[in-house]
Amino acid sequence: MAERALFENFLSCHVCSETFRDPVSLTCNHSFCSSCLQQFWEQTKNKNCPVCKRKSSKDRPDVNFALKELADSFSGRKKPGSSETEKRDTELTVVCSKHEEVPKLFCVDEQRAVCPVCDFSLHQSHKVVPVEEAVSDLKEQLKFDLKSLQDKRNKYKQVEETYNEVIQHSKKQLLSTERQIRAEFNKLQQFLKEEEESRLAALREEEEQKGRTISREMKMIEEQISSLSDSISAVEEELQKHSVPFLSSYKDTQSRARAQSSVSDPQLVSGALIDVAKHLGNLSFRVWEKMKEKVHFSPVILDPNTASGWLYLSDDLTSVRHGDTKQQLPDNLERNTKYVTVFGSEGFSSGKHSWEVQVGDDPDWNMGLVKESVDRKGECPASTKYGRWCLMHRSGKYINGVGQTVTVKKSLQRIRVQLDYDRGEVSFYDPEDMTHICTHRDTFTEKLFPYFHIFKAGDAKTSLIKIFQTEI
Repeated sequence: MAERALFENFLSCHVCSETFRDPVSLTCNHSFCSSCLQQFWEQTKNKNCPVCKRKSSKDRPDVNFALKELADSFSGRKKPGSSETEKRDTELTVVCSKHEEVPKLFCVDEQRAVCPVCDFSLHQSHKVVPVEEAVSDLKEQLKFDLKSLQDKRNKYKQVEETYNEVIQHSKKQLLSTERQIRAEFNKLQQFLKEEEESRLAALREEEEQKGRTISREMKMIEEQISSLSDSISAVEEELQKHSVPFLSSYKDTQSRARAQSSVSDPQLVSGALIDVAKHLGNLSFRVWEKMKEKVHFSPVILDPNTASGWLYLSDDLTSVRHGDTKQQLPDNLERNTKYVTVFGSEGFSSGKHSWEVQVGDDPDWNMGLVKESVDRKGECPASTKYGRWCLMHRSGKYINGVGQTVTVKKSLQRIRVQLDYDRGEVSFYDPEDMTHICTHRDTFTEKLFPYFHIFKAGDAKTSLIKIFQTEI
């Protein structure tokens, strides 16, 4: 359908919008049906092109036979073997109204057949070739145009296929990303749930403990009230006695009463109420502080949409390894297809930035920063000349971005990458003691992205290239 639409547009008259009939081409390269053009000129009373309004140098432009043949073939007006077509072909061989001679010559300058009787003398100064030669040359030109159209169609089909792959991969990304988001939030929700239960348990424990203290104090008070009530009753009973009986017993009653009166007054214990401020004060902040122990921040997040099909990224997008099989991934614009490379998801266009990478005993790798416009599909050596500021490890040697071997005291397990964009510096260090490895100095004019080129790990125990996370 797309091919037919393309041909139909190419072979349509700008006046009647139908497929050309006896098409003529003006010097401005616009083409029209011969009858449509003549009718248009009669109506407008001028000889201007209907499209660009440029004045024609000819009153009756010649038929463009190459375009006519293509238009007739496309519209089905020319079918081999049909009597009607043969009749038309016979008519087409006549090049003038006076002589029904079969044309044997073709004027290259005017792009039309020449009547061998009355018209040939007008073309003596032109390039005239046999019709068979002209047909052969024009068909070759048309074949070239056809090849160009077919190539264009193939490019559109290739982009269409890539979009279909993108759609299918996006559906997989949706399901996978949803699953990981839910998993991360489930972890956070589980932490919050456990923290909630822990704090509610602490609240209940405080309430129970203070309840026990108050109960103990209440029991002691009740015992004292009972004892004092007994003493009060004894004193009141003693006061009811007369003369000798009173004198004989009041001493003991008075002693007991005075002993109980000398007991210290009861006191309320402090902190009897629940310490609400302790449980509610800055609650969310204290929970967040505790949550920080369980979460980390990665200064670089890998972008899976840039990763080569040979690379396998971790779920949290902070580590990468070279796989044994190549994944079927869409060839989207951002993806690295020439090299086994992945970029960071965030680019830098100012300021200072740094991150550390664990390489372990992986024998071959290349990392650093790359400019945003770097060629991701074709040849692009790891060199500052091509917009890659890097440190490479190959065959036990450390090589900088200009191909020079750099000396290190020991085999490096971790690499620190530092970018000072404004000063135009990319530096590499051993993070254990911040020993300097090398520095690239340049003038940056576009956004820079972290990048990692991973080779097969071979027999290495460490197959992951991992970005170190930092505590918040």
